[in-house]
Amino acid sequence: MNTAKPFTIPKRLVYEAFKAVKANAGAAGVDKQSIEDFETNQKDNLYRIWNRMSSGSYFPPPVKAVTIPKRNGGERILGVPTVSANCT
Repeated sequence: MNTAKPFTIPKRLVYEAFKAVKANAGAAGVDKQSIEDFETNQKDNLYRIWNRMSSGSYFPPPVKAVTIPKRNGGERILGVPTVSANCT
């Protein structure tokens, strides 16, 4: 029996993605989890995300829709993703 994960995703890639999210300094998504909250257990949280992605069981949560003003007076919808889903 082959016990390898169905998707080959380097753990380093997940960490680099987290660093990019953190550098963006965005707001919390629908889960209301901030980067600071995520970092309190960062190693385990990143492992859980990697594990779910590698096994094919990760499904991203909904994106929070926020209306922001445009320069011309109109508005547009900005999508705010979550930091992680159910990691804490």
